[in-house]
Amino acid sequence: MYLPYGFGDVFLNQILLANIEQAGMPTAGINVMQAMGIPALGMVAGLLIAVFITYRKPRDYADLPIVGDRSESAEPRGRWALIVSGLAIVISLVVQIVADSLLLGALVGFIVFVAARVVRWGEIDNVFDQGIKLMAMIGFIMISAQGFAAVMTATGDVDALVESSAAAFGGNRAMAALVMLLVGLLVTMGIGSSFSTLPIITTLYVPLCLSLGFSPLATVAIIGTAGALGDAGSPASDSTLGPTAGLNADGQHDHIRDTVIPTFIHYNIPLLAAGWVAAMVL
Repeated sequence: MYLPYGFGDVFLNQILLANIEQAGMPTAGINVMQAMGIPALGMVAGLLIAVFITYRKPRDYADLPIVGDRSESAEPRGRWALIVSGLAIVISLVVQIVADSLLLGALVGFIVFVAARVVRWGEIDNVFDQGIKLMAMIGFIMISAQGFAAVMTATGDVDALVESSAAAFGGNRAMAALVMLLVGLLVTMGIGSSFSTLPIITTLYVPLCLSLGFSPLATVAIIGTAGALGDAGSPASDSTLGPTAGLNADGQHDHIRDTVIPTFIHYNIPLLAAGWVAAMVL
């Protein structure tokens, strides 16, 4: 939601700014990192609170076997995998920036894993297949949301909804910003994907922000934050399902209690406050 690289480039440039432009607000000259800087700092604050205050005490786990782990030396391979992962991330990022290709960066990163034997030759098909399934699901959700936004626009009732909403707020931009952020939180919590929320809310929020006099930077901050809210903390989000899939490998991690609730508290609440501040000061 801050750095325009990798999925950040997809979220910020290809979805956020593209949908805002399509909804009727010019985005030329808008520094998206400047718009999303304050909301991103809110999430950093939440992370620091979690690390140094809420979860500063260690948690004891029973030494249980991991289901399906057939490796004879899982611990050494685990340390080696971490080293290779860090190297693959750096190389992928450099290749992506230099070549301006997310696909090429991902391919090079995958090659690093295979060359370092973190992903064994016999596991390549399964790893690749699982990755394609995950991306296909994300792509399907994004396409569905984009189609829903197009239907909303085609009905011609968006303008009437915006006018009635602006009249209800009575020109109170502080209240309007808070309500827009809360609606984004609820929508994303249900959908589970910030990528899918943006096309839906942008259709409504851009005309509303224009009618209430929000600056382009503030509009980007409101819509970007409203879309990101709920992704961290939704039970159906890949931001929570992914960590649970790994942390529950030994059956000692609860998805709701150990992932969803802590993530909601430490990310969504600071992000909501920081997004509102950004809407007021930008």
